[in-house]
Amino acid sequence: MKKILILQMRPENETSDSEFEALLRVGGLERSEVHRIRLEQGIPKIKIEDYSAIIAGGSPFDVSIPYANKSQTQKDIEAFYNTLFERVVPEDFPFLGACSGNGLLGKYCGAEISNKYPEPIGSVDIVVTEEGTKDPLLKGLPQTFSAMVGHKEACDQVPPGAVLLATSQPCPVQMFRVKNNIYATQFHPEADANEFILRIYAYKNHGYFEPEEAEVLIASVRGTNTPIPKDILKRFVAKYRQS
Repeated sequence: MKKILILQMRPENETSDSEFEALLRVGGLERSEVHRIRLEQGIPKIKIEDYSAIIAGGSPFDVSIPYANKSQTQKDIEAFYNTLFERVVPEDFPFLGACSGNGLLGKYCGAEISNKYPEPIGSVDIVVTEEGTKDPLLKGLPQTFSAMVGHKEACDQVPPGAVLLATSQPCPVQMFRVKNNIYATQFHPEADANEFILRIYAYKNHGYFEPEEAEVLIASVRGTNTPIPKDILKRFVAKYRQS
């Protein structure tokens, strides 16, 4: 049985572990069904043919900053993803990237990544496009739903050749698909309010918001319910896992 590869980039143990547990819980995955790699701890050599699909999580890294300002860890991770996409994109290999995964895939595919469309931490209304209503991950779901977001940068436009599946008023590119099996979301399909509260504490000095705003943001997200993005993650897992 081929496993699903879960790639993570969060340097903090607590946020990384919490994200991993959320991906398992929301995706309905057993530990025996996945292979977890924390890229910030070292770059491995992988063969995508050993896996049934890849899920890439978020990170505090900014894709859009000048190369010279990036840490060596970030440079190594971005080089890894570029090499990975050289296999994933031509082969239409099942991939789902969230937040940073969205930016990395978007940049590889030719989209400009900038701070033109940031979204503050919290929930936002996502609107499914006409093409999105036909996609297996979105078909039959509400045309408008709430999702958890929080990012300084995003795709300025849909990558060339990609299909826009979902959008929002503050951030036009919320979800896109490349070919038939390669997906990216700017929103976090795995996250709930507790997950975001943990991230608010972890990243309050990373420029997403003013540190003194942390408690106000926590109060605003507490109790937020975003079930539809979780359905999207569940559908991806159900489509590509091997039983």
